[in-house]
Amino acid sequence: MPKLKIKKGDTVKVLAGNYRGQEGKILSVIIDKNRAVVEGINMVSRHTKPSAASPQGGIVKKEAAIQISNLMLVHNGVA
Repeated sequence: MPKLKIKKGDTVKVLAGNYRGQEGKILSVIIDKNRAVVEGINMVSRHTKPSAASPQGGIVKKEAAIQISNLMLVHNGVA
């Protein structure tokens, strides 16, 4: 596996897609698929059934993974 330059907690800028130009913090990295989950970026709606943890159920907004090739590492606000 190639070594990734991005790790959890890093600040990144989105280079391509609907969220181009936005910055966020990495929440997790999926090494096998070359993807990362970025805080507040690529939000999707998930339908949840009622359970003990959330008796109401409903629609929950959640971050989805984005390709690492579409991200650029940012150091102290400077790309």
